[in-house]
Order: sequence, then structure tokens, then C-alpha cells
Amino acid sequence: MFSEIRKDYIQEKYVIIAPRRGSRPHDVVRPERASPRLSNSCVFDPEAKDHPAGVFEISLPKQKKWQIKVVSNKYPAVSLDNPKAYGVQEVVIETPDHLLELEDLPNGHIAKLLEVYALRTQAILKNPKIEYIIIFKNEGGKAGASLVHSHSQIFATDFIPPHLMDKAQQVQRYKLKHGSCVYCDIIKKESKGPRLVFKNHHVIAFCPYASMHNYEVWIMPLRHLDNIVGLNAKERLEWAKILKMVLKKITALNLPYNYYFHDVINDDEQHFYMKITPRGSVWAGVEIGSGIIINPIAPEEAAKYFREGA
Repeated sequence: MFSEIRKDYIQEKYVIIAPRRGSRPHDVVRPERASPRLSNSCVFDPEAKDHPAGVFEISLPKQKKWQIKVVSNKYPAVSLDNPKAYGVQEVVIETPDHLLELEDLPNGHIAKLLEVYALRTQAILKNPKIEYIIIFKNEGGKAGASLVHSHSQIFATDFIPPHLMDKAQQVQRYKLKHGSCVYCDIIKKESKGPRLVFKNHHVIAFCPYASMHNYEVWIMPLRHLDNIVGLNAKERLEWAKILKMVLKKITALNLPYNYYFHDVINDDEQHFYMKITPRGSVWAGVEIGSGIIINPIAPEEAAKYFREGA
């Protein structure tokens, strides 16, 4: 397969899909995903002496032990008492078990995690100064994780990142021109064909046409929802099943990954979706210098990998 330049669905972002690049020789050791390890000093373990107090938690029925716990970030980049970097930063401890990864948890537990994200979003939105929320997970050192214990984060600020302002404008232009949501149209386009990973009655997963990352996957609700708060119980459970399946396949590749989704507070036209971005490639001179990404894994091949055995 020859290289192909592809443009993002809506923004002026370009990717070169270059399958031949995957055959290049390598003699540089690159960091991969670390496995969970026993620890006597993990602050996220419930038994730890310095275990942080929770701002929110969900417990198992008839058990005192928490199932998912949210704590304030001890080393925040933004805080409510800093007008020069105003915001909220929370850590979501996804399980009390130090040795379990997110994809090891039952579907119901992962669905509860999505519910916790929604509940914390609602709580943070009570602050009228907050304009933007990103919920994200860093899994593996190369993806930015500093602790092995399975966790994710919620980051909220009083300003909107410029590239999301641009995206909102592009989405609005598309709607004025076509009379529909660009992402609803993307769902229709990707519901069939070689980039589809999985689809059920409520949720779809696919590898985007201009994937910036090896094995990148988007998960979207079939309903037009502008943020995670709108997901119902059935949608959360179906989302959890797909997310678990995708993460297991990424784990089999031993790749670190990030997932994230945005909420621009006053943008009702946005279509909520989660990006899962495995970190299989190192961005070098071309990517850093030009902003053009070279991806050696075609999304069609990535989707085929995810569908195998699903």
C-alpha cells in the first residue's frame, strides 16, 4: 500500500498514512507499557497511611469498601484559589485493587466509572466560572502516567483551548451548509465499511479516516449528545463493553495509551465522543516541525485488528 495524505473530518489537520514506514529498522529501545506491580507505598491503595480523603465515592452494595473514589489532585496545575491558573483537577481511582487494570474490571464497574465521570461533571458545572472540562486517562509511562494504580483525571478550567474554539466554528459552518451535525454524518459514514470496529443499538466504535495515532479508536453515542451527562444506563453499559474490548486489544499489543473526551460548557452543538489513542509511534522531526503526522498503521488495518475475535 502506498502512502496517502488524509485530512481530518472537519479541521485543517493532516495525516500521512504510510504503511511502508512500519518496516523501518530500529535499534533504539522505546518505552512500553509497564505491568502493575506489588507495592507497599502506593498512595491510592485503601490501606495506605497517606491515602487521600475522597471528595466523592461509590461503594459496593452492602459493603463498606469503596468501588470508585474521586480525590483532589495533590499536585494540581490549576486550582480554585489561583486566579492566574484557575480550575479544578481531580483524580478518579478506578478500583481499590492495585493489581487490576481498567480492562480487567467487569462491564458493570466500567459503566459505573462512566457514571462517576458524569456526576463529577455535574458537580463541577455548578461553578459558573468553569468553561471547559476534559476527562482523560494516561496508561503507561510513555502516555504520561506517574502512578501504576489504575486511575484517570478530571481537569476543568475557566478558558477554552483555541483549537476547540476552531473546531466549534467548523462544526457550525458545516451545519449551516449541510443542515446536519458533522459527527452524526460521520457516524452514518463509518457505520459500514473497513474502519468500523463495533456497533450496537446505542454506541459505535471506529478507527477514524485520518488517524493520528497507531490503532486510534473513537467511541460515540448514536444519539446526538453534547456531553457525558446525557448518557443513560443502557448507553453506559454498552459503552463499557466496547471500551473494555478495545483496551484488551491494545493491552495485547503492549502499548501505552490515552483516552479523553472534552466538554465545552456552552457549546450545545458539540457531539460527545471518546478518543482512545495508543502511543505506538514517536513523533519526530516531521511531526514536531510541520504538524503533519505520519502514521504507519492504516486505520482500515487497525479496525481489522480490533474486529478479530471480537
